[in-house]
Amino acid sequence: MIGRRDVPLMRPGNANSVRNSRIAAAIAIGILLGCVFALLFPHGFFASNPQFNGRHLSKSDSQVSSSHCESSEKLHLLKAEFESESGRNAELRKQVKELNEKLRLAEQSKDQAQKQVLALGEPHKAGPFGTVKGLRTNPTVVPDESVNPRLAKILEKIAVEREIIVALANSNVKEMLEVWFSSIKRVGIPNYLVVALDDDTAQFCESNNVPVYTRDPDEGIDSIGKTGGNHAVSSLKFRILREFLVLGYSVLLSDVDIVYLQNPFSHLYRDSDVESMSDGHNNMTAYGYNDVFDEPAMGWARYAHTMRIWVYNSGFFFIRPTIPSIELLDRVAARLSRGGGWDQAVFNEELFFPSHSGYDGLHAAKRTMDMYLFMNSKVLFKTVRKDNNLSKLRPVIVHVNYHPDKLPRMKAVMEFYVNGKKDALKPFPDGSN
Repeated sequence: MIGRRDVPLMRPGNANSVRNSRIAAAIAIGILLGCVFALLFPHGFFASNPQFNGRHLSKSDSQVSSSHCESSEKLHLLKAEFESESGRNAELRKQVKELNEKLRLAEQSKDQAQKQVLALGEPHKAGPFGTVKGLRTNPTVVPDESVNPRLAKILEKIAVEREIIVALANSNVKEMLEVWFSSIKRVGIPNYLVVALDDDTAQFCESNNVPVYTRDPDEGIDSIGKTGGNHAVSSLKFRILREFLVLGYSVLLSDVDIVYLQNPFSHLYRDSDVESMSDGHNNMTAYGYNDVFDEPAMGWARYAHTMRIWVYNSGFFFIRPTIPSIELLDRVAARLSRGGGWDQAVFNEELFFPSHSGYDGLHAAKRTMDMYLFMNSKVLFKTVRKDNNLSKLRPVIVHVNYHPDKLPRMKAVMEFYVNGKKDALKPFPDGSN
């Protein structure tokens, strides 16, 4: 056709050339971008900085090392503090022990009225006329076994209701001692103990199955106990008896010139600090009386009234573990150690003398035992054996304290009351020849 111009078609060779140019351009752009990223992030997007890691690890190691050193130092400090505190604790325990001991002594030295109020509780109003009764029984002490652990174990086995008969003896009184413990065995009294003052007496008791206790060596005291007579031995009993009371035991202190016919524990009142037999021989002398002293030169005031009582026998008394009782033993033992004297006289003076100017008397409750149940030998040989009615009474004990021929009279007492021999007491005089 005239006037139409034909457009030539794209050849396959040309199309491929265009596609290849585009691919080359893309590759070039990719390479360029890769170079750019390579320059900006030489270690990649997720790779950590080696220098930073190195610095971090180095700091961590330093911290660990430093922490280890600090722990060791703290451990040493803690050990040192522990040892120091242990020492302080030991010192504190020692101080607490000393304070407890001081407290115990302070408690024992308190006024007796305070201890009685504590024992009774809250104070009370006085009751109606004629109904008011004062306190007679002091509270017992808290037992302290540290004073004598060995004796405490012995008493724990043989005491009954924390009560026991105690006698001191050496070889000088062996024959009387045998009559003494034979009468106790016959009655069936289980709670008794002999304090042996020498080895011979201890062996004698053991061979006869008699409970015995030997004290630890004590110079001076032991020499008196082994070789001394009755009065010398009697002065020891107050010091020895003290340990029994501090351990919390009531003691029926007994000389060996005593015959037991009944169990004495069945006849005690236990309402006083000291319950003792009397040296009196009738109601007046044993229990007290108003003795009128006459002095004619005084005219209108010639008559002076006095209160009298015969002394308690220090060879047979029941004593409870109270503060006044222990104070009594301390006072008597202290006086006897300073100037000697007769223990029975000192015992009664400390028990009965009242407080006055310059002297504080002992505030102890006391009771006199029935003189026909707890009988002395004056009552027996001067009165009872001659009275048909009184001779039929059976005493609890007979104490041959008024006569020096003790052994034959003890045997005669056994014959009269145990074997029923009516004339067993007749050969003996009222007093001593």
